[in-house]
Amino acid sequence: MTYSSSLALGRQRAVGRMGRQQNTISFRHQERTLGPISNTIILIMLACFLGLLYLTQVTKTNIYGYKINDLQQQQAQLQAQHDNLEVTSARLQSLERVQTSSVAKDLTAITPSGSVQ
Repeated sequence: MTYSSSLALGRQRAVGRMGRQQNTISFRHQERTLGPISNTIILIMLACFLGLLYLTQVTKTNIYGYKINDLQQQQAQLQAQHDNLEVTSARLQSLERVQTSSVAKDLTAITPSGSVQ
């Protein structure tokens, strides 16, 4: 028996077991699905991720809120300082206006004539 005849005999035996025109390897198509535990874990992880995303956005908003609050307080302080400066400026200008007014120039100085007893 030669080498080629022994190979042919082996193929005939294999074909005899499998049947005619059948592959020696069979493929089965299996649909892969996630189980209930895997689905639950994925949903929990997704919820945690969305929670972290929400917290990140809220803290950014709060930080901007603090900055706005600080700027509003600074604006209120500057407005109060501005009002005080306007009052002081008006007071100083009024003394100067009274001294240089024509009515003040027409007034006569009063000298005490005597004392009352």
